[in-house]
Amino acid sequence: MFEAILNRKTTNTAFAKKRVSREDIEILVKMASHSPSHFNSQPWRFVIVQDQQAIDKIGKIAGDAMVQLMDDGRFWKQYRKYFRFSEEEMEKSKDGIHIDHLPSFLKPFAKSIFSEAGGKIISTFKVSRILGNDEEKLVATSPMLFAIALTKDEYKKEELSGFYSVISMGAVIQTLWLVTTSMGMGMQFVSTPGEIPEKWNEIISILGIPDDYELAAVFRMGYVDDTVKRPTIDWRSSQRKDFNELAYCDRFGNEFS
Repeated sequence: MFEAILNRKTTNTAFAKKRVSREDIEILVKMASHSPSHFNSQPWRFVIVQDQQAIDKIGKIAGDAMVQLMDDGRFWKQYRKYFRFSEEEMEKSKDGIHIDHLPSFLKPFAKSIFSEAGGKIISTFKVSRILGNDEEKLVATSPMLFAIALTKDEYKKEELSGFYSVISMGAVIQTLWLVTTSMGMGMQFVSTPGEIPEKWNEIISILGIPDDYELAAVFRMGYVDDTVKRPTIDWRSSQRKDFNELAYCDRFGNEFS
């Protein structure tokens, strides 16, 4: 278990061109079903997507969402604070993502591109389209998507039951990440459509999510292939904050002696 936790990472690259077996899908669902939930309510339901047409459509939605988020500035406004451009920056902050993989012609402009003021450079070098194309391809070539829906009987945003449902879903997601790691699989959030309501509604329609459920998360999954090339623009995020930066003794701010 410790090994799986320490080796767990988001898979930013494409997966092996291999269908996920029924046996492995059943293992994933069984392990997820053993995640804790408030009063054993089990508020989650899972949609396993292997139909290529549906995956292609969701890939197109994800790619278009990435372009839209970048072009209208939301992407930079929300996430610029997490961007790092050197190992030194990563070592200093011990958080965020190190954007270490760029086309050579973009490297001199990296800090300018990934800034709120980088609109002209983004437009000139078609950065949003590069990232959008990568996003679409990564999703569309995935052998499987794994969607999580929460029942609205429990997921009530204005009540504590909604909060407990999200905690339970977090446990499900961590379980899935550790199990995929243990099985030689990888997973990654398909997050960009979730930031644009109309795009998310398109995915809800494709997956046939009923009105009494809330589509909460979608992941791409597959078997890891270490020989696959990285996307055109990519990053790493292996650093973690030290013990004394994360944990306090008895009261917030008190260091362990």
